[in-house]
Amino acid sequence: MRILISADMEGTCGVVSWVHCEAPELGAAVSNQSEYDRARLRMTREVNAAIEGALAGGADDIIVNDSHDGQRNLIPEELHPAARYINGNDKFFGMMQGIDQGIDAVFYTGYHAKAGTPGAPLAHTWTTMLQDVRFDGVSTGEFGINAAIAGHFGVPVVFVSGDEKAVAQTQGILGEQVVGVAVKQGISTFSAINLHPEKARDLIRDGAERAIAAIEFAEPYRLATGATVELEYDHQARADQAMLMPGVSRVGERTIAFQPADGIAFTQMFRGCMKLAGIRMTP
Repeated sequence: MRILISADMEGTCGVVSWVHCEAPELGAAVSNQSEYDRARLRMTREVNAAIEGALAGGADDIIVNDSHDGQRNLIPEELHPAARYINGNDKFFGMMQGIDQGIDAVFYTGYHAKAGTPGAPLAHTWTTMLQDVRFDGVSTGEFGINAAIAGHFGVPVVFVSGDEKAVAQTQGILGEQVVGVAVKQGISTFSAINLHPEKARDLIRDGAERAIAAIEFAEPYRLATGATVELEYDHQARADQAMLMPGVSRVGERTIAFQPADGIAFTQMFRGCMKLAGIRMTP
């Protein structure tokens, strides 16, 4: 049984600031480097707990995809030796890289709530310039985007760990087939009540093992045929730029839409629109 773990960082226990989850630029404060290093160690240990639970449940092949920011956050020397890992950015499937490798189920670790969610630490969707993603009018976050890609390959998502609202939103879109482990309760965008890291890892380990047992009953999440995907940006100029992507239409002042033929087309169009919208807006 082969499991893909998509490992994000903002949902990790104790992470409540961008200082925790952004590698400092050259010349940044030493204290920022220390904060990031501690957070990436906790991230790696939570991934290890998910690996241990998966192995205990009967998985025999695990691929971990570093899915946060520049995707060079996991500490290889600290990662469980039973797993292979993918790092580096600009990957075709992004946070779902590895999904085309004969995967049986997907785990999410360190996931966060979607953009605009109050009381959810570091809530956002993909980047701060993206205000919302909607599938046939239903708002979703990275958990839904990635599930749609996995669904193209017939692979279900069966586990998620992160803040309590991220867990609730994931289960709200994908159903109770997803075993959820909340490692913190949000207070605001930049604060939370956290479990002790050891307790968080214990719960992740147990949840991952239970998720393996539920795979046979899980259903993949697939975009409906002819589904309309809407991307709402923070500025009209970003929508202007995204309109350069073939097959895209303008449906609002800051919103564009497209109808992908399948999960692969969705990946291509979504990533293409995001890259175009990220181009410098000033002339």
